[in-house]
Amino acid sequence: MKKQLVFYILLLCLLTKLNAQSTDLARIEFLQVPFSNSNNSIQRYRALIQVPFLLSREKKNYLVTGIEYRYTDIQIKDAQDIAAIQAFGGRVTNAVQRMDLYLGYTWKLTDYWRIGVKGGVSIRSDFNDGLVSDDIVYDGAIYAIWSNSEDSPDAKTRLILGLAYSTTPGRNYPLPLINLNKEFRPNWTYTIGVPKSNLRYYLNDNHKDALQAFVTLDNFSANIQQNFPVQSGQTGIADNISMTNVVAGLGYEHFFTKHLLYYAYGGHTLYNNFRLEDKDGAKVYSINDENSLYFRTGIKFKY
Repeated sequence: MKKQLVFYILLLCLLTKLNAQSTDLARIEFLQVPFSNSNNSIQRYRALIQVPFLLSREKKNYLVTGIEYRYTDIQIKDAQDIAAIQAFGGRVTNAVQRMDLYLGYTWKLTDYWRIGVKGGVSIRSDFNDGLVSDDIVYDGAIYAIWSNSEDSPDAKTRLILGLAYSTTPGRNYPLPLINLNKEFRPNWTYTIGVPKSNLRYYLNDNHKDALQAFVTLDNFSANIQQNFPVQSGQTGIADNISMTNVVAGLGYEHFFTKHLLYYAYGGHTLYNNFRLEDKDGAKVYSINDENSLYFRTGIKFKY
């Protein structure tokens, strides 16, 4: 049962990028995860820019280009982890970086339906020896969006259905995407989907401030360029360093304008798995697996 839960969580990780980047034009973000009963911790710095180009006002089709950069500072300070990794002949990873470049195209199919396609390349590595082929992952997706926002401004509903593909090692097969967002009462909305489901309440009628309860999925994965053998419970070659979190918590949002907002989220993980993996995505060494506190804050501009 536990293996099945881990498998489905890892499947959902691949859908994070498609959904999270669908409405943001720009974002600056900071994340911190201080692991429980441990001196280890994670800090992540993220920046994103996405630019849509209107190709036809009549057909309402857009070409979208984007770039995202993430720097993850990895603090492995527990003596047993340092000793174990060094005993295996490995090097303790201090940081990994990720850069995504992508291109998308979207067009209106009917008054309610819009179709989109997206493809890109992702570089994820510790860059110990520059750039190598194992650092590169390719992504692609196709999706359909149903929205009634023009006809029902006071009861908006948006449904996203799609299929995503990635060459991430060990998980290179198509995966489905479903996301539903609905305004069901004045000042109340909910979202059901991946990577985030939430219930949001606006504190004022002009929607300047909002509180939300959420469950979200967060993760990172990067290539370790200097692979090393591991013999501790699971035997294999450490090829990647990865973390997967399922988090429940509360958040606050302040809208400076309709499109510019500040957000702060705090919570606790329901599932935490910080680990070393082999080339097929199988865990070969667990660094931290106790549930921990989770903090994320930033500013974003969305359309």
